[in-house]
Parts: sequence; structure tokens; C-alpha cells
Amino acid sequence: MKRELEKTFDPAAIEAKWYPYWEDNGLFRPHRPDAEPFTIVNPPPNVTGSLHIGHALDNTLQDVVIRYERLRGKDALWVVGTDHAGIATQMVVERQMEERQDKRTNYSREEFVDKVWEWKHESGGTITRQLRRLGCSMDWSREQFTMDPHFSAAVTRVFVDLYNRGLIYRAKRLVNWDPALKTAISDLEVENREVPGHMWHFKYPLAGGETYTYVERDTDGNVTLEEERDYISIATTRPETMLGDGAVAVHPSDARYAAIVGKFCEIPVGPKEHRRLIPIITDDYPDPDFGSGAVKITGAHDENDYGVASRNGIPMYRLMDEVASMRADGAPYAEASAQAMRIARGEVAPDANAVDALNLVPDEYRGLDRYEARKRVVADIDAEGLMVMVEDKPIMQPFGDRGGVVIEPMLTDQWYVDAEKMAVKPLDAVRSGAVEIVPKSWEKTFFNWMENIQPWCVSRQLWWGHRIPAWFGPDGKIFVAENEASAGELALDHYQSEAGRKLRVEFIDAKSVSVAFREIGWVGSVCDVGAQPVDQDTVTLRRDEDVLDTWFSSALWPFATLGWPEQTELLARHYPNDLLISGFDILFFWDARMMMMGQAMTGENPWKRLYLHGLVRAADGAKMSKSKGNVVDPLGLIDKYGADALRFFMAAMESQGRDVKMDERRVEGYRNFATKMWNAARFCQSNGIGASQTLAAPAASSAVNRWIIGEVVETLAELDKAMADLRFDAAANAIYHFVWDQFCDWYIELVKGSFDEETRTVAGWVLDQILVMLHPFMPFVTEELWSKMGARADYPLITAEWPQPAATVDPAAKREVEWLIGLVGNVRAAKNELGIAPGARLEAYLPDPSPATRAIIERNGPAIERLARLGGIRFEPAPEGAAMQIGAGDANIIVPLEGVIDIAAERARLAKALEAAQKEAKSLAGRLGNPAFVEKAKPEAIEKARADHAHHTAEAERLAAALARLG
Repeated sequence: MKRELEKTFDPAAIEAKWYPYWEDNGLFRPHRPDAEPFTIVNPPPNVTGSLHIGHALDNTLQDVVIRYERLRGKDALWVVGTDHAGIATQMVVERQMEERQDKRTNYSREEFVDKVWEWKHESGGTITRQLRRLGCSMDWSREQFTMDPHFSAAVTRVFVDLYNRGLIYRAKRLVNWDPALKTAISDLEVENREVPGHMWHFKYPLAGGETYTYVERDTDGNVTLEEERDYISIATTRPETMLGDGAVAVHPSDARYAAIVGKFCEIPVGPKEHRRLIPIITDDYPDPDFGSGAVKITGAHDENDYGVASRNGIPMYRLMDEVASMRADGAPYAEASAQAMRIARGEVAPDANAVDALNLVPDEYRGLDRYEARKRVVADIDAEGLMVMVEDKPIMQPFGDRGGVVIEPMLTDQWYVDAEKMAVKPLDAVRSGAVEIVPKSWEKTFFNWMENIQPWCVSRQLWWGHRIPAWFGPDGKIFVAENEASAGELALDHYQSEAGRKLRVEFIDAKSVSVAFREIGWVGSVCDVGAQPVDQDTVTLRRDEDVLDTWFSSALWPFATLGWPEQTELLARHYPNDLLISGFDILFFWDARMMMMGQAMTGENPWKRLYLHGLVRAADGAKMSKSKGNVVDPLGLIDKYGADALRFFMAAMESQGRDVKMDERRVEGYRNFATKMWNAARFCQSNGIGASQTLAAPAASSAVNRWIIGEVVETLAELDKAMADLRFDAAANAIYHFVWDQFCDWYIELVKGSFDEETRTVAGWVLDQILVMLHPFMPFVTEELWSKMGARADYPLITAEWPQPAATVDPAAKREVEWLIGLVGNVRAAKNELGIAPGARLEAYLPDPSPATRAIIERNGPAIERLARLGGIRFEPAPEGAAMQIGAGDANIIVPLEGVIDIAAERARLAKALEAAQKEAKSLAGRLGNPAFVEKAKPEAIEKARADHAHHTAEAERLAAALARLG
């Protein structure tokens, strides 16, 4: 039964009606146990998040795919959920505490985690509600959260398994330390920015006042400087790190310093009586042509220095605490400095934990902020006359993308995944084609990163997250297990034989550990803090305080969301997934790591295809940012134009990974497109056209009906090919042009006034095919029209069948209708060019038509008269006089103009306009051909000049054609 469509298309009312209907009736995953499965997983947004324009693009593309495959009859599953977002969520909750003059450390770890869960239950569902507004047809009945019990169990299982296989290990390495968040972060979470800075040049006096002859030469070997020096000069942008120097390095080929290699020099800061001496070594890292050619090596606070120190066995001394203030712990400076000297001379072995325990910050600097310490160090060195000079220069500084402060490279104990080994199979998968990356151009980037991958630091110094399942024994032995009971068994097995008698295990909470260990997490090892001998009857185990990097758990998303490690029916049916759609910006954060984990834990690739889309940028191509004020709120666009319009814009603009430029006018244009289709459906309904009763195309005898059926067939083929190739823009444009051009602009116009039973049947069938083909892109308006056009055997459009026309293109009908379309279009264009009123009825002549053309004209006389406004086409010579000629197929139709327009005046007008257009086009061509303009002008100025040139060139061509029509 048909229900009359409202006169006005109201997106908001339709969206509010249909989404709850789909979800409440379980239509996002209809029961199809015998159908071919199709599976995608949603990149889980942060539980703290809200819908931004990037989410709108990413989720629109996924929804287009899942609705398309669902309509094709597949058992389509779109896994949805949110990520616990360790750092981001803990930040949100702690900021709320600060607003109440409260803080995390006022609570136990368990109490704080309970507060985070409270926040999650009350405020953590914002983005999932917003995804519904976008129309995302996710299986909400199986919504996942990375801290759900079953998911947490999977994370623990993976960690333990990888540890037992030697693919996870604990090591002291340099990490990016975020002093604001008080945790290590990954390289991918660091933003390098150029900021104003300084380069300080200092003298490091040689030990014992020793001197050497310093000689500089030019490129020809001539001596340009020769002097006796009792120091070696180094340059640094971070003077505060001098306190932790382990050596000074020069290049092996640098003859200037050959005489002092192997000798010691003095760090020129701190109490004179306790100043440390450090060796002068050679390494390939220093550049003899940069600065003095000598570099200080502070392995615990610089990535390059870390490499030099590691290669040369140079001790690495950590200077700062968790907030990047100079360390205040440990023995007095005099004692620490003396021990460091013994290590430098080789008198004491440089054990990593013992070295880390040494605080080489002079007593007067201890506890100072790193930048305050910098000022003090520079001032003290300068006062002693050991500063050579200071340069102003821009420097690159690393900032944490969340904490917003300068990152401090820091030597700490962390947990690592052996990413190099785990990258082997993913690399093979992409090389062999087992995993296809679309667009293919991203493969090179993927290979480059994976082939040079570094160990993956997976521990974070947070309270919110998956706590690392590792326990430390009294002697520093680590026991990794899925629970306390298993850890206890491992500990008993280890210590029982050593003790020679029965022991029991006691688990000690972190609160019983020293303040330094509890708050910093990596100062010393466990055995250094509250250690106890093993020969007691009780063995105490302390659990690792750290949690896992959020990307570690989300890397399990494709299989853990399906029930792994349990071998569930869902897992067997839907893993591996078919496709992953993600932004290119998380290729290494997430996509590559899913490939590693998928292969490591299941032996299979997590999906068969990976589609990487671009970013959504501002209209001028700039990256969106709050500071620039150019961020676009997708919810605001939905409020204004409807979700369908925004979705269609996203799909139509997504061109194989290229960035999308935001253009609100186009969003408005797609809202107008939905309105046009709405009005076309209303017109059909008012003329007795309703729902089709068949999947196959109905029988048709008239050319126009046979033609539109063929257009459906061609559009369907074009759409299917585009979707197979993941060309979202081509798919959207195929259905757009069919609906707007073929159906609304031509078919409806051609059949208007002649709605016989055949035409009503064909028109109803075609409209049904449109609704089905357009549904993945515009689900709301299509579902509403589907429901209003007639009885549907109680099934909504979301579960309809994809078109199966069982028809072919009729060449004769296509030729006939395209001839009519060509004629009408050319007549309308000619009238517009010559300033003739659109409704003016003109006479036309075709003296010698071909039999085929004559037959078309004779069959379509009323349509030609109505649409082209021609008073018939006479098959005879045209009268003498001015006339315009209009092409249509093989015909050259003559339309007399005497008495219709002032020929001379029109010719003069066109000639003048043509001259102006040609002049502008020539001027712009000259500007664009000038290298000075192209090289120096702003990109937007060049783009505008090119657009203006194209416009004036096209205008000149149009005017020239109009003049030619006048003869």
C-alpha cells in the first residue's frame, strides 16, 4: 500500500525515524547463516572522542561498503567498538579531578581505575551516538571495548605467548619521555617542530692541564690556524645534559684531534674538586665539517648519542626524573662522581642498573626544572670563562602530541616487542599479493618502514590500561604469566630448587615499594628497592606497575573482537576479515601492527585488502587545526544539510587516497540532489507509479523504456566495477549522473504526458533500482522513499536485494533516445548562445534525412515539439536567409532566424564578446607562461589564474561556435 510522500524533503525527520528502526530490529546484521560472509572492523575510536571530519570520511566509506555487500546478500558484519585510549582517558579524568582540587595520587591505583570506569559509563559513549547520526550500520549488538573482560584476557594471552616465544623482552633503552604525562610514548606520537634556539660552544679542559697543537687547514691542505690548546671545544643546544656526558667523540679521520684521542677531558661544570673526567673517543658519527667536529656523548638523553654510546661501551647516565626536573635522589654528587670516575677508568664494570642509580647532577642543581638548570649551567660555565660563544639558530624540537611539552629522550627500563622479527611475514604478504594495499602507491612507504622497523616499546607508565602481566622476584627475576596463580607457580619452580626447601609466595602491592619506584616506575630495578634474600621461607613478588601501549591491544582487534583465543563460530566464519579501511596516518600505528599480531597469533593475515584514504583538508588545502580556526564540525553539516548529503560528498570526493578538500557548497549541492530525487519520486507517485514487483526488468516495447532499462544495466555494471576497485568517487558519480541526468532530466521529461501501463511499470522498476543502488551512499532518503512507494512484503530497503535486471542494452533504443537528447540539448544551447527565449517555438528543416533519422523524427514528433520547442521538422530545403545549424546524430538541421532575432546586432554582440574573451585568455596564458610568476606567486594565485584562463578559453570557444551558427 502506497503512502503519499510529503511535499517537502526533511532530512532530520527521516534520520530520526529510520536509524532507531534499523537498530531496534536487528537489521544491521540480518540472520544469514548460509550466505557468504563479509567482514570489516571499524578502527576503534578513542572512548574519549567525538565525531570529527576524519571520522566522517572513514566511517562513511566503511558504511558504503558494508551496505553494498549486505544488499548483495552477504552475511555482512561490521565490528564496532571503542578503544580505552590509555593516555587520553587518564588525561581527561585527571583534568576533571584538578577542577575539583583533587588528584590521582590521593587514591590507590584500584580506586583511580574505578573512577575512570565511572567516567566511561557516564560520558564515554559520545562518539558511538554520533556514529549513529552519520547512519553507520554497525552491529551494535556486539559492541566491543578494549577493556572488556574477554578482550583483556586476549591481550594478556598475547603478551604471555609472545614473551615465552622470545618476541617480547624487557630492556633498558632510550625512549621518548613525556614529562607532562609522565610516561614513555612512541616515535609516532612525537611531533617535531622548528623553534628559535641557541647553540652554545664550550671548552672541555684536558685532564691535568695537558696541551696539544691544534691545526686547521683549508681544502688545499694549507694551514689556516695553528695554536696550542689545553681544551677541546664542543657545541650543544642542551647544556643541561652535559652533566650526564660519558665521552667526547671525534671522527677517526679528523687529524686535528689525533693527538688527544684516548686521553681524558673535564666536564666544565659542577664543584671543581669533584669534576668528572671523560674519555675522548673516535666514532663515525661526528661530522668533521660541522662546528668544531667534536661532540659530547650523553647516551641517556640523545638518540644519536645513544647509538655512539652503545657501540663504544660508554656508560649512560640518566639526569632527570619523571617530570624532567634534575634528579634529586641518590647519593651526594661527590660520591656519585667518584664512582663514575672509577667506571670511566675501567676500575669498575659499568653494570646498567648500577650506572642508572648514579645521580651525577651536582647538588646545587638537583630538583631544578631542566630549563632552569640550563640557565644555571650556562651562567656558571660563562663565569668561569669556559664559554667560547653562543649562536642564535632555529632548532628542531620534539613535542608530545598529547602532553604538548618538549619530549625528553630518556634511558629507562621498558618492555619491547621484537618488531623486526614480527615484520617478516607481513612484508612477505604484501610482496606476494596475499594482502593488497590500495592505492598501490602506499606499498613503497609500507616496505620502507617495515624493513627499517625498530623495537616497539609497549610499556606505558599509567594506571589506566592493560596492566603488564609480569611479576618481579626478590633477585630481579621476572615471571610473566596470565594470572597471579601461574606467576606463583613459576616463582616456586624457580626458587624451590635454589632454596632446597618448601617456600611460599607472597604478592606485595606496589604501595609497599619505595616512593621512588612507585612514582617513577623505572628508577633502579625491583631488586634494588626493598630487596630480600631468597633463603627466607617467603618469596615476595611485586607486579609490574606499567600498562601496555594502547596500540598493542588494538592490534588484536580483527580477531579478539570475534572471540579469540576461544575458537568461536564467529571467529571461524569472519576471520580473516575481508577489508580494512583506514586513514594513511595510522598505517604504522595500527594497520602494520595488526598484520604483525595477526600472523603471530593466528598464522593468517588479518584481512585481504587494506584501503588507505587521505585526510580531509580545509577548502584551501590547508590542514585543519583548532589554532587555525578552520576545523569543520560534521555534526553541524548534518544538522544543516542532512547525513545523506555529507555522506555523498565524502564518497564522491574520495579518490584513491588523495586528500579531500572540504567544500560546503558541494555538500549543499548533494542535499539538492536528494531533494531532486524526492521530487521525482513525488511526480512518479502522482502519476500512478509505485513499487516494482520484480527483480528482473519488465518487458518494454517503446524506445524510451527500452533505453532507460539499458541505462540501468550500464550504471549497475559501472557501479559494481567501481566498488570492486574501491573507487568510491567513480561509484558515487555513476549513480549521481544516472539519477540526475538520465532519469530525472531526460526519462521523466520524455515520458511526461504519456504514462501508459508499460511506462508506469518500467518507471516504477527503474526507481526501485535507483533506490537500491543509491542506498549505500544515501541510506536515509532512499529508505524513506522505498517505504512510501508501495507494499514491500514487509521488508525494508536495507535488506533488499541488489539489482539483477536480467536485461541487456538495446542498441537501437539507445541510439534513438540519444539522438533525441542530442537534438534537444543542442537546440537549447543554441538558443542560449543567441539570446533566444527558451520557450520560443522555431521552425526546422532537414532536406535529406537518412531513413533511420527520418524514422526517429516521425516516431517522436510530439516529444521533439514539446522538449525542443520545434514546430515540427520538415523534410525539405530551408528558406533563404540567415539560419543556425544544429547537429543531431548524422543530421544537420537548419533553423531559420529571419524575424526571430536581429542578425546584425547579434553578430556584433557576439564578435565583441569573443574579442574580450580571447584577450583575457591570451593575457592569462602569458602570465602562466612567465616562469617568474609561476615560481614566485602564491599557490592559490596560480590556481586562480589557471581557473580563469580555462573559463575565458571555454567562453571564447562558445562564442565562436555561436558566431559560426549565424553563418
